[in-house]
Amino acid sequence: MAIPEKDVQKITEAATPDLEERKKDLESRKAQARVAGGEKAIERQHERGKLTARERIEKLLDKDSFVETDMLVRHRSHGFGIEDKRPYSDAVVTGWGLIDGRKVFVFAQDFTVFGGSLGEVMGEKICKIMDLALETGAPVIGLNDSGGARIQEGAASLAGYGYIFDRNVRSSGVVPQISAIMGPCAGGAVYSPAMTDFTFMVSETSHMFITGPEVIKAVTGETVTQEELGGAMSHGSKSGVAHFVTESDEDCLEQIRYLMSFLPSNNFESPPYFAPTDDPQRDCPELDELMPDSPNKPYDMHQVIASVFDDGEFYEVHAHWAQNILTGFVRLAGHPVGIVANQPQVLAGTLDIPSSTKGARFVRFCDAFNIPIVTFVDVPGFLPGTEQEYGGIIRHGAKLLYAFSEATVPRVTVITRKAYGGAYVVMNSKHIRSDMSFAWPSAEIAVMGAEGAVNIIHRKEIAAAGEDGAAKRGELIADYVERFSNPLRAAERGYIDDVIEPHETRRRLVKTFDMLRSKRETIPQRKHGNIPL
Repeated sequence: MAIPEKDVQKITEAATPDLEERKKDLESRKAQARVAGGEKAIERQHERGKLTARERIEKLLDKDSFVETDMLVRHRSHGFGIEDKRPYSDAVVTGWGLIDGRKVFVFAQDFTVFGGSLGEVMGEKICKIMDLALETGAPVIGLNDSGGARIQEGAASLAGYGYIFDRNVRSSGVVPQISAIMGPCAGGAVYSPAMTDFTFMVSETSHMFITGPEVIKAVTGETVTQEELGGAMSHGSKSGVAHFVTESDEDCLEQIRYLMSFLPSNNFESPPYFAPTDDPQRDCPELDELMPDSPNKPYDMHQVIASVFDDGEFYEVHAHWAQNILTGFVRLAGHPVGIVANQPQVLAGTLDIPSSTKGARFVRFCDAFNIPIVTFVDVPGFLPGTEQEYGGIIRHGAKLLYAFSEATVPRVTVITRKAYGGAYVVMNSKHIRSDMSFAWPSAEIAVMGAEGAVNIIHRKEIAAAGEDGAAKRGELIADYVERFSNPLRAAERGYIDDVIEPHETRRRLVKTFDMLRSKRETIPQRKHGNIPL
């Protein structure tokens, strides 16, 4: 029996949900998502001196630029009572927005929901953001604050980490990846930040470790606090895991914004240019008086960098670790430049295992993202000793050599004083294709220092002089200094492109990089090289 048309219409109208009710329901669900962990959990987060995930994103990005994704996602797990608690957005906030008008993708783990633990859908949310960033050529910033893998979800949570790690590797060298540790980060969770380009940590509130203090005590009997084991300064000064140590959440987020001002959005772009307020053609007269009279007396390479580059600004990377080499970002006539420089104030500027690794990683980052490199050289050699040899200084030193040799970005070297032995070659010398190499008049380019060289070359002659050996040795040292304690021999052979006065360093660098800006260099086709890791 057919239903009359008017009855069909009534039934359809009755079955159709009210649109206004649907809108109210949607807004109610989104409101729940914005406080997914509950007000009490948010209060506890603030009591710990930490911002919430959404507050962090708000401070990181330009005002009102954040576009959230997957706000209504909920986990689909069962067991251990987890099925009774299914907050919207789960334990991570994801989306994209702007930093100084430039697009970035961001995910912020939410410690107020399941302690920020990573489950299946949380991993999926992060992976979706990382995929979008790779496809659109934009940086990824991860704000980490997590208790680790979600135990109730078992293998699914571990799989989530694996999927994220895979994307970290695929994105490496394609888009910048920045990690901020703003709470706990333990176990397998630490490997994603370790594979990103730069890691920020917050003093006293952030911790990273593979195994915690309790496990260490149970297995080894060693007693150590969380802060000693995995605190910001421990990783900033001892392990080198943290590139930047910040004072608070707010300071951390502001520093990330500053770092982004030096970086391109992807490996096809040039780094951002800002019109300089510092005269590109100015002299640096203070550098003429910087070099000490004694070649064995230290000076602060920071002073050279501050004098030469725009407005004296130097955003140092790994400022607390391997301080015998300096790495970081500056601007030269408005263009970002990467700095690698020996620091005579620490270990006389020698290269050792940590400094070689630090320099190599930074050089490879700059090369991947089209950032030119300036190298300031004052290096007496590699640090001697059994600890260095047994630790693999040969292998680690080769990392820095490999990194410079592999780099195709514009590379300019300035030798300020000592450039001895293999360390001279490793520090971006002409022999490994530095585009331009300059030297100050105080430069010394030799196999080794004068005293050591004379002791080897003239040992028989000194011994034969008997009582006059000391005087003879002094004469020979003076002769060696005359021959090699200046850059002229190297300049005669073309190993140095020019000997310049310290005060003209800025002007010469500006002109050189103007010339090199159109540099194009190709390397042999291959899957990848085999850096001596």
